[in-house]
Amino acid sequence: MSSNSHVPQGVAAIVLAAGLSTRMGTPKMTLPWGDTTVLGHILEVLRSTGLTQVCVVTGGARELVEEQARLFQAQTAFNPQYENGEMLSSLQTGLSSLPDDSLAALVILGDQPQIEDDVVRCVAGATTDVTTSLVIPSYHMRRGHPWLVGRRYWPEILALKSPSTMRDFINTHKDDITYVNVATPSILMDLDTPEEYRQQRPRRQ
Repeated sequence: MSSNSHVPQGVAAIVLAAGLSTRMGTPKMTLPWGDTTVLGHILEVLRSTGLTQVCVVTGGARELVEEQARLFQAQTAFNPQYENGEMLSSLQTGLSSLPDDSLAALVILGDQPQIEDDVVRCVAGATTDVTTSLVIPSYHMRRGHPWLVGRRYWPEILALKSPSTMRDFINTHKDDITYVNVATPSILMDLDTPEEYRQQRPRRQ
């Protein structure tokens, strides 16, 4: 799976960082993670893959999250519907903010600092035409993140309305999915509770 190549040209990243962090009890994006923060580490990983177009979707703890994004030269977009807690509205906010020349979007969870650069590269480079791609990593037959969603699918996603979800969209297009089998469970991990944070948090070097 290892690759030193950069992600294909035209691929942008959307980091979904608008949550309320209710179960964590404190803003997850700004929690310490190694020598930086949860969001800072994600943005460092994305930058290491050559991604230059990154949009962080904000909501809860907006000012703190936007400050972190600015430190890493990432664009931000505010989701006014963040309190409903749905991924769909944040993804729609992110897609609407991307430049017209973007061909595909990598959908990144803001509470998944376990993200690995090799996985990002492999998902982004899994097909020859990112514009028409729908790529999802898989670990032992379980879907994880990040996803790659080609521009072909954006109008349909932008038109979705609650109670429809991204799960419904994925199920509708299950025959279109290109799966990338990975050898790491990191694609399944995220941070929801203080216990998960304590167990998974790396220490400063």
